[in-house]
Amino acid sequence: MTIPPTKAMPVVPTTDTVADYEADVAIVGYGPVGALLALQLAQNGHSVVAVDRWREPYKLPRAVTYDHEIARILATLGIDSDNDDAVERHPEIYYWKNAEGKTLQEVDWGSDNPSGWATRYWFYQPELEERLRSMASQYEQVTLLRGMRVTQLTQDLDSATVDGIQLHDEGGAQRTRIKARYVIGCDGANSIVRDSQEMAYEDHGYFFDWLILDMKPTVGRDWSPAHWQLCDPARPTTIVPGGPGRRRWEFMVLPGEQPSELASPESAWKLLEPWDVTPDNAELERSAVYRFQARWSDEWRRGRALIAGDAAHLMPPFAGEGMCAGVRDAIALGWRLDLVLRGLAGDALLDSYGPERREHVKSYVEFSMELGKVICITDPAAAAERDKHMLAEMENYDGTPVNTDIGILGPGLGVEGDAHVGELAHQGVVEGFGKRGRFDDVVGRGWIMIGLEHSPWEALTEQQRATLERLDAKAVRVGPVGSDAEIHDVDGVFTTWLGDMGVKYVVLRPDFYVAASATDGQHLHQSVDTLISRLHLTAEGETK
Repeated sequence: MTIPPTKAMPVVPTTDTVADYEADVAIVGYGPVGALLALQLAQNGHSVVAVDRWREPYKLPRAVTYDHEIARILATLGIDSDNDDAVERHPEIYYWKNAEGKTLQEVDWGSDNPSGWATRYWFYQPELEERLRSMASQYEQVTLLRGMRVTQLTQDLDSATVDGIQLHDEGGAQRTRIKARYVIGCDGANSIVRDSQEMAYEDHGYFFDWLILDMKPTVGRDWSPAHWQLCDPARPTTIVPGGPGRRRWEFMVLPGEQPSELASPESAWKLLEPWDVTPDNAELERSAVYRFQARWSDEWRRGRALIAGDAAHLMPPFAGEGMCAGVRDAIALGWRLDLVLRGLAGDALLDSYGPERREHVKSYVEFSMELGKVICITDPAAAAERDKHMLAEMENYDGTPVNTDIGILGPGLGVEGDAHVGELAHQGVVEGFGKRGRFDDVVGRGWIMIGLEHSPWEALTEQQRATLERLDAKAVRVGPVGSDAEIHDVDGVFTTWLGDMGVKYVVLRPDFYVAASATDGQHLHQSVDTLISRLHLTAEGETK
């Protein structure tokens, strides 16, 4: 996700009084990541004060795509990406072609993913953000302060305090202070939360300026291929959907060009002429130059301050994973904060958030950079050499497109030495409890133990069961249709998945990642003990 350029706050007189707020969590920045985190916390009864420096929500699209994992997360909120008018799917290959139209590589954006959703979806970000904000606004636990510029963040052993200046609708401004147990910076690339706490931020020196044109075609037309990259050194170009009823073009700013001139409407329409896109058949919704960058923060936590989204990482858009990474941050942080705020886990549980997410993000940043190396070539000789090499590889192409599922969590909350910890759980259609549907919808979400034709509960001690029940954990036995298992594996996904892993049990976290796997009951007993110890449970959360 790319945030709009920073604008200076108006200089206005402030009152002498201070507006004081208290909350469990203060969230700085209220884009999709901040709004999703606020919603999660409110759903679990925690109070949130969210602040955003913008008086009004940003009305134009930034991200236009998300993957299967984000669809799975959104489904927990009642957003069904397969049957939602605001979301569309194009089950096609993501092509990378040279100037002559020859395919250099194919990327898998067309398949159904083992997580139970399609690999890729397209959407209109302002609409999704409004839905998240609307959901959060239904909870009295969420207070939103718009037009607030954060000026200082301080913390002690027990709390963190956010100070700032808030503009009022009726004019003037007021000094505002928020005291919270934790402060989360979802405040973009220029994060004041990150910078004020001096969290190390690693820059990879990757800078390319691209012109983004968001279009609303006014005449029906078949766009084929639906999404592809034109690797033409004369003008590297991206052509993708922009959500239902929209299209996006991205044109690389060439050496010597002035970004402001390239972004003018006259220039924009001229660039679109080869695509037969004109004012007669399309509306130009946005024309703006953005700088594609590659960064991640080495630190995601300093005491009671944590960061997520663009505050923690930036990546080129070629893999379509920028906003996805931020949504994953929000989910990974949300369930941890819930346990800590409920008094079930100690503060140390939050330490695993950064190391896990940093390694996952790094894999996607590096993958995006590698894709960028293919297209961001403007030298004809270098492009010819690239084409020669990649076309030769395509001669031996076996029909298997490039896999975009590359992220594995870094070391953190899982059983050390377990080869499957940190992998995203598979999901299939099941029957059980009087329902038929995706596993998440039938069984539920949270801490889930799955036993393949074996009951996980029976492998555990009474003490272990009592501890897991305090975490609202569920345990189910999965078996084939016709068996006496609680959950019938209708399409065989779980039988195949656990069979390929060579295990009989898996333990899933609330963010759908594998926390442990086990080959037999004794192994599960040992793994659960290890897992419980790493959750830093308090006396409230652990049965002695």
